[in-house]
Amino acid sequence: MLNALEVFTVVSVGVMVGVEFSVAFVINRILGALPEDSGQLGRAHGGRMLGAVMPVWYIGSLVLVAVRAVAGWHHHGTGLVVAAGALLILSVIMSIALLVPINNRGKTWTPENRPADWKEQANRWDRYHYVRVAVLVAAFTLLVAGLV
Repeated sequence: MLNALEVFTVVSVGVMVGVEFSVAFVINRILGALPEDSGQLGRAHGGRMLGAVMPVWYIGSLVLVAVRAVAGWHHHGTGLVVAAGALLILSVIMSIALLVPINNRGKTWTPENRPADWKEQANRWDRYHYVRVAVLVAAFTLLVAGLV
């Protein structure tokens, strides 16, 4: 049963990290290269779509890591699993404090109502997101290292 939990946890966290990595290094670059207002509209749509899904995914992944840490407390590598959980908590705090406020504004923007500094705000979101992706990659690395 512990093995199934570990596999499910690794897949859940790994896919989440992959999505966030893709947003940072693929999707946003594609959107940035689109003509005229298309990129901004794409970012707004992505903010609405992923803004609805990611909170559940982040918390669900954190719960899975916590359950694995408790269930496998006396197993080798649990310290790394706990460290991974701490980094996932950090990513949630970063999201709530830094990224969500920008995303909540950006997901409502259209070419008609966006503020003059919308590109600056989008770039700030991107910079925070790069840091969050680094934290998530580190968490995933610790999780996998703790389970093998």
